[in-house]
Amino acid sequence: MDSRVRHKKSAFRHFAYFLMLQLIPLFVISSYLIKEINVHLFNKQMIYYFIAFVLFVVSTLIPWRKIMWWFVPLFYLVNLGLLIAVETIGKSILGAKRWIEIPGIGLTIQPSEFIKVSVIMMLAYLISRRPPKENGYGLLYFITLSIVIIVPFVLIAKEPDLGTALVLLIMGYGILFIVGINWKIWVTILIVLGFTAPMLYGHLKPYQKKRITDFVGKPSYHVNQALIAIGSGGMEGQPKDEATQTQLKFLPVSSTDFIFAYLGERFGFKGMMVVIGLYVLLIFNLLYISAKHAKDYYIKTVASGLAFLIFVYMGVNIYMVIGLAPVVGLPLPMFSHGGTSFIIFAIIFGILQNLIAFKDYSRYNSDSKVAMHTK
Repeated sequence: MDSRVRHKKSAFRHFAYFLMLQLIPLFVISSYLIKEINVHLFNKQMIYYFIAFVLFVVSTLIPWRKIMWWFVPLFYLVNLGLLIAVETIGKSILGAKRWIEIPGIGLTIQPSEFIKVSVIMMLAYLISRRPPKENGYGLLYFITLSIVIIVPFVLIAKEPDLGTALVLLIMGYGILFIVGINWKIWVTILIVLGFTAPMLYGHLKPYQKKRITDFVGKPSYHVNQALIAIGSGGMEGQPKDEATQTQLKFLPVSSTDFIFAYLGERFGFKGMMVVIGLYVLLIFNLLYISAKHAKDYYIKTVASGLAFLIFVYMGVNIYMVIGLAPVVGLPLPMFSHGGTSFIIFAIIFGILQNLIAFKDYSRYNSDSKVAMHTK
C-alpha cells in the first residue's frame, strides 16, 4: 500500500467519532416528529440531510491548515461583501431584507448564516497566529479580534435580524472568553453594558420592542399555544391523534421554531429532558475537545465556537417556546426543519473533524517536511 495512503488512513483514526454519534439521536427524533407533522416536509428534510452530509465530507477532506493563510481572510471579506450587498440588491421578505436571490434559478441565500462560519475561522486564524499570553490578551489585540465580530454584527442588525446578530456576538465573545482575555477588560465591558442598556433599548425597531413587551406582559399567541401543547403532553406525552395542538394547526410553525412544543406534546416532560440532555452532553464534549487541545488554537477556537453556537441556539429557542425569552426566529439546532442552518452546522463539524484528524501538515502529505507549531 502506498505510504501516503497509509498515512492519511492513520490520520482518520484521530476523528472524534463519538462526537458524530451524539448527533444521531437528535436526527432520529427530529425526523420522526417532522414526518408526523408533514410528510412533504420530511422528504425535504431528507434532501437537506443528504446535502449536509456531502458538504460535511467535503469540508472534512479540505486541507484547512494549509490554506488558512489565504482562504480565511478572503472568505471573510467575501461574506462581508455579501452582507453589504443585501442592503442594495437584497430580497425583502416579511419586512426584512436578509436574502440575496441567485439570478436564473430563483434560489435565495442568507449571508448572515454563512458569516458565522467565516467569523469562527477568522478568529481561529488570528488567534493561532498570535496565541494569548498567560494572563490573556491585552486591550489592543482584543480590539483587533472584536472588529472581526462587531462589523458583521452591525451589518446583520441593520437588516434587521437582531436575533442572528446577537447569536454571532455571543458566539464570538464566548470564543474569546475560552481562549483568554485579561479579566479587567471583561469587568469594564460589563460596567459599560450596564450603563448603556437603557439607551440601546431606544434604538430597537417597533416589532422588536413589541416582542419584549409581549415577553414581559401577556404571552403572545404563539407562546400561548406552545404552552398549551407542552401542558397537554404532561409527563409521558400524547398519542399522535390526540396531539390536537399540532394536528389541528393551533400551534404555529410547529416543524421549525416551535418544534420543541410539539416534542413536549408528543413525548411529554421526559422527552423534552432527553433532548435537552443530548444537547448538554454534546456541548460538554465540544468544550472537552477544546480543553484537550488547549495548545492547538485552531481546534480550541472552532470547538468552543461550535459549543457556544449550539448553546445559544438551543437556549434561546427553548426559552422562547416556554415563554421565558422574547420570540425570535432561531431554530432548535439540527432539530428544527430547515436547510441553511443545518448545512452551516454540518460544515463547521466537518472543519473541526479535519483539524482534529490532521493536526499537522505531515498528516495531509506524508512526505511533507513542514509541521505545524501546534502538536
